[in-house]
Amino acid sequence: MTIKLTQFSHGGGCGCKIAPAVLSRLLASAPPGIVPPALMVGNETSDDAAVYRLNDEQALVATTDFFTPIVDDPFDFGRIAATNAISDVYAMGGTPIMALSLVGMPLDKIPLDAVGKILEGGAAVCREAGIPIAGGHSIDIPEPIYGLVALGIVHPDRVKRNSDARAGDVLILGKPLGVGVLSAALKKGRLDEAGYAEMIRHTTHLNRVGAALAKLDGVHALTDVTGFGLAGHLLEIARGSRLAATVAFDALPLIAQAVAFAKDGVVTGASGRNWNGYGADVLTPDGFEAWQRVLVTDPQTSGGLLVSCAPDCAESVLAAFRAEGFAEAAVIGQLLEGPPLVRIA
Repeated sequence: MTIKLTQFSHGGGCGCKIAPAVLSRLLASAPPGIVPPALMVGNETSDDAAVYRLNDEQALVATTDFFTPIVDDPFDFGRIAATNAISDVYAMGGTPIMALSLVGMPLDKIPLDAVGKILEGGAAVCREAGIPIAGGHSIDIPEPIYGLVALGIVHPDRVKRNSDARAGDVLILGKPLGVGVLSAALKKGRLDEAGYAEMIRHTTHLNRVGAALAKLDGVHALTDVTGFGLAGHLLEIARGSRLAATVAFDALPLIAQAVAFAKDGVVTGASGRNWNGYGADVLTPDGFEAWQRVLVTDPQTSGGLLVSCAPDCAESVLAAFRAEGFAEAAVIGQLLEGPPLVRIA
């Protein structure tokens, strides 16, 4: 029996995140929690993972991520979800050590062998990352979800927060943008085999380069670009670091087929929700077209690392990316003194 997973979900991948404006209101109304001295990174700057100091040599990186299907193939869905979840460990400069599965499935609609394929996909990625799936939790629910709790280790002096960028830093993006647009095209039946292969290539490429980047003294801040799009996650760096970010649109690495689809009006609903949530703090030039805005707000599932580093470290960062197979990594902008906003040129 052939199953199309996307028919069971209202959104897909990181595009089903709660809209940034709604999330901000929810977090603002949450009661303050316990903040022990050993908690190096909490939720104060919307960072990628929590970090807890264990001793002078080790800190624990803890994160979780799950979402609804972005593709129809169960094995590919499992691979994408696992790659995306582990990415948050790499985005803190950490090395993953183990994972726990998070599974919610409508068992009256999705056959058990399809669920098994999802789990196989996740396990395949964890093997590639060199970590075990040591347990997990599963429930029977109306809409399918899958993801991981991912745990890692990092030296306390090598933790890379999204709030430690410095004025004068250059910005480097590791993966091209446009995965959300491709997912929208897939759901509309317009994505061909080559486009699907391109989508899978990017969404299952582990961001393990993050651990190597954390060892470079000139790397100051890291994050991964996911559901809020490039503009949203760069704005988190700008706000956390109290700096202004500038991006050269022509320097952005873009998936060619995604550009064509965006120009043809194939977009995700999350792109518009993202813009409504933070667009007031994203300045665009005269003549900036709708398709261009789509791509800078496009939700990236298992997107690339975004690096803020000293200019004299940029070549080392690009070399580290290329050594891990990220051929499209590129310098896209810089950070300057100024109010926390994103300016696109």
